[in-house]
Amino acid sequence: MLDATQTVSTADFRFPSGAGTLSARLYLPASAPRVAVVIHGATGVPRDYYQHFARWLAEAQGMACLTYDYSDFGHSLNGSLKASRVKMADWALIDMPAARAEMRRRFPDAQQWSIGHSVGGMLGPIQPDIDQIDRMICVCSGPVTVSDHPWPYRALALLFWYGHAPLAVKALGYLPGKALGFGADLPASVYWQWRRWCTAPRNYLPEIGITLPEACWAQSETPVDLFTFEDDDVVPPNAVWRLADLYGPHARRHLLSPGEFGLSEVGHIGAFARRNAAVWPRLIA
Repeated sequence: MLDATQTVSTADFRFPSGAGTLSARLYLPASAPRVAVVIHGATGVPRDYYQHFARWLAEAQGMACLTYDYSDFGHSLNGSLKASRVKMADWALIDMPAARAEMRRRFPDAQQWSIGHSVGGMLGPIQPDIDQIDRMICVCSGPVTVSDHPWPYRALALLFWYGHAPLAVKALGYLPGKALGFGADLPASVYWQWRRWCTAPRNYLPEIGITLPEACWAQSETPVDLFTFEDDDVVPPNAVWRLADLYGPHARRHLLSPGEFGLSEVGHIGAFARRNAAVWPRLIA
């Protein structure tokens, strides 16, 4: 399905990932792109949330941009959510590399950029195709744990991990995110792994080299930029810097304030909202 608006065209399709396929939308500029971007979304945030940012990349920057939903989530859900056995690690180790492979196939001569939001950048250091990424941009990404959150947000996080949410997952066989006010339903196996990591003192880091691959980014020359906002209570700056340490000594760290863009707030999700478009040029500079 093609839809042309001004100088940007979009195409909806599915691409292979592991044993399944994922639902994607490609934003194309009017001329051949020099940069091909994959946006890896935050947990529970559907691909369409990034549409305005993706269209801006194509229209204003001349970049091709792919948005997609992870396995058994959003438009990529096939069958019953209760039957899903996919884990958060599968999103990072199977889906994200598959999305980049699709863009390399379509644009073999372009620079290949990954823009990861939250979980979209959190497991970058352990991914298998590091040598095929030309630039990594992480926005509000970090191996966060409960003790990182400031109050009163910490109380909400504790409730999400130890209160009504796990009870609902046990009862229903999936996370009823819409009913709980989280915003999206997720497979139970994603929730349980996410919960284990976010309630552990160092998130997933102790599992590296055991149940997760070794972290190899520090040995690469691929540039990575990590952006965090002063008002992000979900993944505060100290958690982002923990991830920067894992990316290696050459990782570039950027602490941003909403005020420097004339905004009252950005937080964890807001960097890609259309109302906060003033932030966008800074993320790709």
